[in-house]
Amino acid sequence: MIFLSYLKKAADKMSDRLNAAYLVIFFMLAFSFLSPAMALAQEDSAQLQAQGRQAAQAFASALKAELMAGLQAGGPAEAIKVCQQKAPRIAESVSAETGWKIGRTSQRWRNPANAPDAWESKALARFAAQAAGGVKPGQLIFGETVQKNGRRIYRLMIGIQTGGLCLKCHGASLSQPVKARLAELYPQDQATGFTAGQLRGAFTLRKPLP
Repeated sequence: MIFLSYLKKAADKMSDRLNAAYLVIFFMLAFSFLSPAMALAQEDSAQLQAQGRQAAQAFASALKAELMAGLQAGGPAEAIKVCQQKAPRIAESVSAETGWKIGRTSQRWRNPANAPDAWESKALARFAAQAAGGVKPGQLIFGETVQKNGRRIYRLMIGIQTGGLCLKCHGASLSQPVKARLAELYPQDQATGFTAGQLRGAFTLRKPLP
C-alpha cells in the first residue's frame, strides 16, 4: 500500500511537470505565430501612415497655392473666401486620386462642419499633450484601424503647425476686413489667437481596408 501511494504521488508530480511543459510549448508556439502577425501589422501601419502623409501634403500644397493666389488678388479677406470655396474641392480631388478621404479638424475649429468627432477629439488631446511636451506639431502623427458598420477603416491624424502665413487669418491681431469676413462666413469661428509654431489642428484622413 505504501508503495502504491508512492507511485501515485510520483505520477501526480510527473503530470504536473508535463502540464507545465505543455503550457510552455503552447505559449512558445502562440508567440511564434503572433510575432510575425504583429510585425506585419506594424509594417502595414507604417506604410499607411506614409501614404496618408503624402495625401495630406498634396492637399496642403494645393490649398496653399490657392491661398497665395487669393492673398495676391485681394488680401487675407479674399483668401478666407478662397479657402471656404476651394478647400472642399481640393479635398475631393486628392481623395479621388489617392483613395484617402481627407479633411481638417481642430479643438478650435473655424467651420462647424470640421468639428472633431469622438475619435478625432482623443487624437487631438493626445497631440496637445505631446506638443506641450515639446514635440513639434508637424511631427505629430497617430493612426489606427477601427471598425465601422462591419468594415475595417484606417484612420489617421497628422498635426498642423501654425505658420507665419496662417497668422493673417488665425493670429491674435487681425485686420478689420478679416474680422468682417470671418463674421460673415464663420460667425461661430473659434480659430483665432494662435501664435507661430503652435498646434493649430490636424489633417484627418481615413481609408477603407480590405
